[in-house]
Amino acid sequence: MSTSDPRLDPMAGGDSDPRSARIDAILRSVIDDPRTHRTSATPTPDASMVASLVDRFLWLAFPGFFGPRIDAADSPAGLRRLIAALVEDITGRLHPQLVTAFAYEAIDGGGCSPSEARRRTDATIERLVDAVPGIRRLLASDAEAGFAGDPAVVHPDEAILCHPGLRALVVHRFAHELHAAGVPLLPRMLSEISHAHTGIDLHPGATIGGSCFIDHGTGVVVGETTVIGERCTLYQGVTLGAKRFERKEDGEIRRGYRRHPTLEDEVTVYAGATILGGDTVVGRGSVVNGGVFLVQSVPPDSIVSGPRLDIQLRSR
Repeated sequence: MSTSDPRLDPMAGGDSDPRSARIDAILRSVIDDPRTHRTSATPTPDASMVASLVDRFLWLAFPGFFGPRIDAADSPAGLRRLIAALVEDITGRLHPQLVTAFAYEAIDGGGCSPSEARRRTDATIERLVDAVPGIRRLLASDAEAGFAGDPAVVHPDEAILCHPGLRALVVHRFAHELHAAGVPLLPRMLSEISHAHTGIDLHPGATIGGSCFIDHGTGVVVGETTVIGERCTLYQGVTLGAKRFERKEDGEIRRGYRRHPTLEDEVTVYAGATILGGDTVVGRGSVVNGGVFLVQSVPPDSIVSGPRLDIQLRSR
């Protein structure tokens, strides 16, 4: 880059302040590498605003458990006002972020004009609000699965208030709906905010059936094209990942193809197990024991075990 612009020249005007020179050096490094910054002409969704949506999705999923309290004496009309206000708050925060996300595609020639971005945003918000009752039914089944599957939980409310797996599923189910609507960037931002809070990495593209229980959860990784059936349980450290990354003729990594496993209904995967590959199917009712490394399909009602450890005891 030319240094003819005096605003970018650390020595312009005879300025010998070392701090000013360092600032100008940083400025030059930013301008020289357009990959590392965005302007109002090439914006991305606001990360802090996206983070605020995570909390509000939790409020809408379980009102009264999180967010504004519900007055016991309030009428159904009062509850309706509260829900309407919450939906209005969410859509008001979401709308400009969706417009930005859809317009972002235009940076790489996606061709989404401002008017088209607004049209797609309006349609996406309608779709998301229409999906909320179904999302809430799934989450209610997830909470019940957490209570049924964890003997340390003494009441279903404890699963709602305390299980990180359920919190991760709240964000995932909203993010998955946005992903299914073709929203760029924003669903992944939501999932990574949730990942940072819970230690559970659920890609928004993954399809997860109802009554899912993620016990403990730390270190769970569920890849983009994973399909998880109904009433499945995952324990901490489980990875549902890709066996390998395919590449195109020019060496660029291939994207958008099926590369993660399928768990049919009522599968349990215990701690530390790794299941890889888009053609790997774990049959209905199977159990994958802890520490297993699995890269092939197994029939329904199987128990998958790894090599038995040889434990030796000796006197001290």
